[in-house]
Amino acid sequence: MKMKAMFIERIGKLEENPLILREVDIPKPTENEVLIKVSYCGVCHTEIDEIEGRRMPKIPVIPGHEVVGYVVEKGNKVKNLKIGDRVGVAWIKHACGKCRYCKSGEENLCNDFIATGADADGGYAEYMVVESEFAYKIPENLKDETTAPILCAGAVGFRAYKLSEIKDGETVALFGFGASNHIVYRYIRYLNPSSKIVVFVKKLGDNATKLAEELGADYIFETFSEISITYDKAIDTTPVGEVIPYALKYLSKGGHIVVNAIRKETPINAFDYTLIWEERSVKSVANVTRDDVINALKLASVIPIIPKVTIFPLEDANKALLSIKQGKIQGAAVLKIS
Repeated sequence: MKMKAMFIERIGKLEENPLILREVDIPKPTENEVLIKVSYCGVCHTEIDEIEGRRMPKIPVIPGHEVVGYVVEKGNKVKNLKIGDRVGVAWIKHACGKCRYCKSGEENLCNDFIATGADADGGYAEYMVVESEFAYKIPENLKDETTAPILCAGAVGFRAYKLSEIKDGETVALFGFGASNHIVYRYIRYLNPSSKIVVFVKKLGDNATKLAEELGADYIFETFSEISITYDKAIDTTPVGEVIPYALKYLSKGGHIVVNAIRKETPINAFDYTLIWEERSVKSVANVTRDDVINALKLASVIPIIPKVTIFPLEDANKALLSIKQGKIQGAAVLKIS
């Protein structure tokens, strides 16, 4: 049996349409794995980093780590899932479960961490396999196409939210307002109802501006402009290194900036020590844990969160990624697989 899948076969610029559509054998699950028939797969900025070589994938690889599908086959040792279950697969495809990081709840830092769609084949395909312990049952009230972004943009967004330690009533800045931060915005509104949210966009009037206006952001500013307010916490999802010293400039004493990006496309400029004096700090988000994914799905179900999505066919994956890179997407892009 064959399936269609998009492959990264070389490192190159996204503008060169590097993803290649191929027909390959449908993978077989091992004793601890399930075979998933993929219905939708979200498109993430991390795929751009993989294609362009900032986060090196194995070559060749099927990208995609925001996967929604249905179990159609399972290994003989799988007990937690049954045929027909609707499940999601996220960036974390494997962690050892034995090291000090895994034992302390930080499996995202495991040295044996395997990333879906980068270190192992992912969801830009009609079928994929995953260990059953790394597949998540999806709440019934969530739709396939709008759940896909929750599995990465929402999960890593939840981790960034958790690391930022936002207290109700604090002012929070969101740098970049794409797939992840437009979900984080909803977490803050729900969990910190007295907080004010400041959204920083690349250019006033762009798609991110319109989405921030639609959701009701308290303030919207163009990044690198002079502003007259400060904020207590910030989450940066941009690919631009220069954003960090700029964000520190308006950060209150004792505040945190959490950088929710797997790579920056440009360096972080040298900056004066006074920008981090008075106990300001910058920390990164590295990968996600299974608990991050589970919590993101729970919040999406309860609040509820319905991400804004633009749907593309699998064959248009290159076009979808380029639209993200060029800032033409409001919210998230999702591939319809089957």
